Amino acid sequence: MKARVTIMLKAGVLDPQGEAVRHALATVGFPGVTAVRQGKVIELDLDQADKAAADVEVKAMCEKLLANTVIESYRVEIL
Repeated sequence: MKARVTIMLKAGVLDPQGEAVRHALATVGFPGVTAVRQGKVIELDLDQADKAAADVEVKAMCEKLLANTVIESYRVEIL
């Protein structure tokens, strides 16, 4: 089974990488982009047959290691 975790900075947390990307887009001819938020996607191959158990397990991984829950939010998709 596969899982996809999308991690983004929470609203209100400054995103200097996103701002750098927005600025770079403007310099290469895309001035209409007004904001960029950059995040990360982690794909996991799991040795788990039960979707509900996989969801619980991946959320535990996020809480313990994959996401900094003070400043980041995450979304889990079991594929």
